[in-house]
Amino acid sequence: MTETSTMFDTAFWVTAGAIVVLLILSAFFSGSETALTAASRGKLRAQADKGSRGAKRALGITEDNERLIGSVLLGNNLVNILATSLATALFTRAFGESGVALATLVMTLLVLIFAEVLPKTYAITNPETAASRVASTIGVVVLVFSPVVASVRTLVRGILWLFGVRTDPTSQILAVREEIAGAISLGHAEGAVEKEDRDRLLGALDLGERTVEEIMLHRSQIEMVDADLPARRILQQCLNSPHTRLPIYRENVENIIGVIHAKDLSRAMYEAQSSGPDGIDSFNLLDVAMSPYFVPETTTLDDQMRQFLRRHTHFALVVDEYGALQGLITLEDILEEIVGEITDEMDQEPEAQLRRDEAGDWIVEGGMTIRDLNRSMDWSLPDEEANTVAGLVIHEAQMIPTSGQVFSFHGFRFEVSGRIDNRITLLKIRPL
Repeated sequence: MTETSTMFDTAFWVTAGAIVVLLILSAFFSGSETALTAASRGKLRAQADKGSRGAKRALGITEDNERLIGSVLLGNNLVNILATSLATALFTRAFGESGVALATLVMTLLVLIFAEVLPKTYAITNPETAASRVASTIGVVVLVFSPVVASVRTLVRGILWLFGVRTDPTSQILAVREEIAGAISLGHAEGAVEKEDRDRLLGALDLGERTVEEIMLHRSQIEMVDADLPARRILQQCLNSPHTRLPIYRENVENIIGVIHAKDLSRAMYEAQSSGPDGIDSFNLLDVAMSPYFVPETTTLDDQMRQFLRRHTHFALVVDEYGALQGLITLEDILEEIVGEITDEMDQEPEAQLRRDEAGDWIVEGGMTIRDLNRSMDWSLPDEEANTVAGLVIHEAQMIPTSGQVFSFHGFRFEVSGRIDNRITLLKIRPL
């Protein structure tokens, strides 16, 4: 009786109570780490904008994840090691040398269930709410442990540097776009995001990565107006054209001297005709033409869209590094990269570029861009080396194929169905 009373004395219960408190602290640190690392900063930002102070504090402490994780891990390891040491001393006192093994087994189960799995499972079910609740306390922990964590971080970076590993503090910021794109693609794969929504969202994200060269209308397809033509022929050409704006050249197509808007031309022609029977014949086209707006082919779509909005214009001519005309781009072309093909009663039917024959092959125009084909068919043909489907075939074949030649690459069979001069006009494509 005396031995049992000695075993369960005040020191025993104080030690047991300390172990329980340390396990609770360990659970708090484990759950906080999971909540703060798993919480979406976008959702936290939305909650902070609505007035949530906890979400605002969570945003603040998650800006430096390295310091946050270091502080939480330091606190978690301190309480775990201290709890294990107290349990070992307690069990050794009660059971002798066999108490070490028994303490290891009991503490492993307690830490695993109550200090790891249970709090982390709770935190992962609603990480934003949990992060908002623990942010204030964890903020104090980070502040207290910051000197130790800073020293440890310096030591860790030094060790990694010895092995040739360089840490980048801005890596999280730079990875935001990839994280969003990955989440959208994953949502589509799981059925939560429709294909059209995925294409629009990814298209908006890609504007900063793509250049005007990739989506411009090539110079061979640009309709132009010869400034030296009679006024009546110019008016007839503009009225027959499906385009609202037409570049004006003189002597050769490289010498672009202006851009005419059909509405400005019609208004000026009407006024010229009202002035007398010879008014139209003496009409000067350049009097109503706008100055041409040239942009380099390496301009990103995001920058170009901003320039269009700032200049209040929708039309630009694209030139290369030597100043030679390469094509033209409009605001509509950029918007189509986000929302898909925009057509009206004057545009070519979209089915003309892509249709299926009786054999199951896809008939594709050579000038169709790889990006448009991928979006239409949900394929993944690479577009790093070429912009059009014909360009991809020429790049892979390392030659200009003749009509009837067949190639297989990137998991598809390509058959050249039409060629004019050195240009591939039609292809048959079939997935292998």
